[in-house]
Amino acid sequence: MRLAFKHLATATASLVFCVASWAQTGTDARRPPAVIPLASEPAPKLVVFAPLADALARGVAIIQFRTENVRVMPVFGTSAVAVSPHLGHLHVTVDDWPGTWAHTSEDPIILVGLKPGPHKVLLEVADPSHKIVTGETVVFTVPETPGAKAHRH
Repeated sequence: MRLAFKHLATATASLVFCVASWAQTGTDARRPPAVIPLASEPAPKLVVFAPLADALARGVAIIQFRTENVRVMPVFGTSAVAVSPHLGHLHVTVDDWPGTWAHTSEDPIILVGLKPGPHKVLLEVADPSHKIVTGETVVFTVPETPGAKAHRH
């Protein structure tokens, strides 16, 4: 019985090697890699949703978004620009403040401690070299809540 398993294992290994050798022909070595060239990929798209109303009533803006044709990741540098599919991150600007920050995940943007009144948040998709590809602005108002202070984190 032990001898039969040994021969079966040897035959199986030979068959796997034979199939693997047959699957790799000389023409395969000359084929281009199975990736989509960046020039043929659709442009990145950003879809931004209004802040969640329940949280906004407490002075917390939770801004959900989704991207198409780009993955939001903490990857930077000019060599990452050529990666397929597209990689990028978001530049976030609140109320025309001169500074921005890089948001590097698909998690929602959460802003805490906003004063009551109108606000606008600019979300821009940037490639790994920080070149802006597309952007959207979300405008909202934090309601005045009598007797309540803005939520502090």
